[in-house]
Amino acid sequence: MDAQMWEQRWAEGRIGFHQQTVTPQLEQHWPGLGVPAGARVFVPLAGKSLDMVWLVEHGHPVLGVELSQLAIDQFFAERGLQPDVHESAYGVHHVAGHYELIRGDVFDLDLAGLGGCAAVFDRAALIALPADERPRYARLFDDLAPGTRGLVITLDYDQSRMDGPPFSVPEHEVDRLYAPAWQVDRLERSVSEPEPRLARAGLTELATTTYALAHH
Repeated sequence: MDAQMWEQRWAEGRIGFHQQTVTPQLEQHWPGLGVPAGARVFVPLAGKSLDMVWLVEHGHPVLGVELSQLAIDQFFAERGLQPDVHESAYGVHHVAGHYELIRGDVFDLDLAGLGGCAAVFDRAALIALPADERPRYARLFDDLAPGTRGLVITLDYDQSRMDGPPFSVPEHEVDRLYAPAWQVDRLERSVSEPEPRLARAGLTELATTTYALAHH
């Protein structure tokens, strides 16, 4: 992953991917996944997402990984939290309450690094990765315990009009990436006009698709 590029985007405030509200698909579909109460949730490429706050408020400790120190610092500062900091082979850990954010590369994680997570929420990770990195990313989760649940949100658009990130990840690719270790169920697909930032890049239509994952 291009850590320098993401660091620069945060430093310059070019974070159009950051949402000022909780992801509606998370609020709508998470309760139906059957994730056990108190289960720890992994949030890859976490940024300073408010989705982590929602998950904690609904009883789930969060483990996030993020390349940008600025994003991590802002997340805890905006919560009024002062995290404890320590280092490991996976990066620099910032821990406060039910939040643990690792400043590091998601590809450095292994089963031990995922720290007993029983669920995954991916709104902005898969679509942030170019096509040649997505298979390796999907395989990171194959060793999680059977019964692990996940929610993945993708974008699908005519990539000849715009290169990512965010990248277009069509449904057939999601099926291919996660099979055979995961059952993939499409929960929702909505087509809309792109936000102004993406429209200026050349997009005229954008589909958002939400998938439930269940580890075999």
